[in-house]
Amino acid sequence: MTPSHQAPPKGARPPGEHDVGGHAFRDEEAEPSPPSPGPPRRITWKKLVLVPAVLTVVLVATYLWITHVELDSIARNSLAGDIVEVRWWQHVRLTAISTFWVLIIAIPLGIALTRPGLKKAAPGVTVIANIGQATPAIGLLALLVIWLGIGPSTAIIGMVIYAVLPVLSNTVAGLNSIEPTLVEASRGIGMSAMGTLTKVELPLAVPLILAGVRTALVLNVGTATLATFGGGGGLGDLITSGIQTQRMPVLILGSVLTVVLALLVDWLASLVELWLTPRGLEEA
Repeated sequence: MTPSHQAPPKGARPPGEHDVGGHAFRDEEAEPSPPSPGPPRRITWKKLVLVPAVLTVVLVATYLWITHVELDSIARNSLAGDIVEVRWWQHVRLTAISTFWVLIIAIPLGIALTRPGLKKAAPGVTVIANIGQATPAIGLLALLVIWLGIGPSTAIIGMVIYAVLPVLSNTVAGLNSIEPTLVEASRGIGMSAMGTLTKVELPLAVPLILAGVRTALVLNVGTATLATFGGGGGLGDLITSGIQTQRMPVLILGSVLTVVLALLVDWLASLVELWLTPRGLEEA
């Protein structure tokens, strides 16, 4: 009887492979390759839940502590009415407005500095931006107060100068890191310069640009505490009031709220970063 399984004859091609002109070719339809797995999901429940849960616990614990601690008349006056809520929203407003102007200034300027006509000016502009961030924030704010006077707008201008560097440098670095062959290929298929920028260069540079924006946001939350010295308000009012009157509950409350706001802003920025990053650029 003929055995049910026989070894293939010597020199025979495996199933799905053919010999044409002395060269072996595989028949892709005979043995389809398994589909490649898609990019992993990066937004996990920990990123969505862990940070806000921890911040909620911190806020609840702080609230319970401040409502049960014994406060004298000076501390009560510092926290009376809706003062804490007003200072919180002043801080949020200062951070949001300053970050908006940072994006309006830094991203277009970074794009311009990567174009052929302005590439030579990039090192000089970066040096100027470095000077803005190297200057101590309190000293920069003091100079602006002398020049522009006291008010929220002065504090916002100082925050913009202080936070423009991360977004500017990351925009330039992200666009310069793109393979020139990709840009040449897009121009070769008929894309305009603007089409290449918006459909090829910016999507590839998004991760670095968003990392710079995230850094600028956290910097602005911290710098906004100094707005109190320029009449800008914010949570810095609580911190300085606690220091000047030597009332630790007021100082601790202002500090905790500042830290919570910084972590909350960083968490929200990380989610936006994940959402806006093109799917093909996601990392494990």
